[in-house]
Amino acid sequence: MNRINLLTLGVDDMAASLRFYRDGLGFETSAAEDNPGIVFFKNGGTRLALYPLDELAKDIDATDPPQKSGFSGITIAFNAKSEEEVDAVMDQARKAGGTVLKEPEKVFWGGYSGYFADPDGYVWEVAYGPNWQFDGQDMLVID
Repeated sequence: MNRINLLTLGVDDMAASLRFYRDGLGFETSAAEDNPGIVFFKNGGTRLALYPLDELAKDIDATDPPQKSGFSGITIAFNAKSEEEVDAVMDQARKAGGTVLKEPEKVFWGGYSGYFADPDGYVWEVAYGPNWQFDGQDMLVID
């Protein structure tokens, strides 16, 4: 089991999250309605989905659904190809209604990165590394 096919984010307001990802960040989806039951995005690499948080919690355990609280210890990453792209994506997230948690800056490992949270508090890192390489599907090559 050495792959991740789908990341599903449990969201409180499907319409607001759909607007953030589709309209604000430009994620592609075939979802035509503004408040669908589930959304799958056609992004490169691992797929991203949105699903109502309460329904996702009940799917895990119908009798005692887990509760979401605070920072989960997980971040989602967008790997950029330049510092300028990091800045542009962070600006795009801010304009879409995301909350910038850390402005992009030079970091200890030699790269450049910042963090933002989506409307449900999921944390994204937007980062660039000067020695990074990408494959034909714009996926980061990690040896």
